[in-house]
Amino acid sequence: MTHLSISVIVSTYNSVDWLRKVLEGYKHQEYDHYEVIVADDGSGEETRQLIESYQTDYPVKLRHIWHEDLGYRRQELLNKVIMQAEYDYILMTDGDCIPRKDFLAVHAKFAEKGYFLSGGYCKLNMPLSKAIDEEHIAKEDCFDVNWLKSNGGLQSKNALKISAGETLATFLDFVTPTGATFNNCNSSAWKEDLIAINGYDERMQYGGPDRELGERLMNYGIKPKQIRHQAICLHLDHKRGYKTKESLDRNLQIRKDVKTQKLTWTDFGIVKKQ
Repeated sequence: MTHLSISVIVSTYNSVDWLRKVLEGYKHQEYDHYEVIVADDGSGEETRQLIESYQTDYPVKLRHIWHEDLGYRRQELLNKVIMQAEYDYILMTDGDCIPRKDFLAVHAKFAEKGYFLSGGYCKLNMPLSKAIDEEHIAKEDCFDVNWLKSNGGLQSKNALKISAGETLATFLDFVTPTGATFNNCNSSAWKEDLIAINGYDERMQYGGPDRELGERLMNYGIKPKQIRHQAICLHLDHKRGYKTKESLDRNLQIRKDVKTQKLTWTDFGIVKKQ
């Protein structure tokens, strides 16, 4: 769907240096039918100032949707942002994932009614994450395997993913043993489908709320389509201080119930149970 309008939702929380690089990535897309919404889970003033500085000359509409920092509430915020998205097709990504110039064009190409798209990422180490600057993104140096190897190293599987041409990338997506799941770093779906399953389960914290959403989409009859070798983004390194055993265990139980009961709806989503 070459003229599909896409609402790109970028999740962030107090990570200004990484968000700057991500906004640069969306500034240099080959595709031009999109808006960017930064879904901000309570960041401070520095993040607001960064976004405002980009809004002055950004090539598309750049919006900042923020709520108060009351702890990890990303799923609650994402549900609000889904409802405020301007377009019928939504791409979910994170404020630590730099998109290649063809990223949105690939999502638009493969978007299809009855499907959601499942992408992945190329995980970078901290030296590489820090080495990338705005010029490297604009010139696509950071998507060049030789540049990446000479500036901090790169895993062989990521080198293959980044360097694969269209034919090889298509083949790799066909044969990959990795399941096509909904991944918040790089997945897209129709807004009406996300609303039909009541969005994200707001009981869930870090550790699989995106997968759970995808599992309900599949129970609803929406099929996944694998594009992990074609829709390329670089995942910048960071710590995960919000990861707890308690939240992981609770999330696993919720996902188990979704699978065994073939649930399509959550009572803890966009529409709250009365």
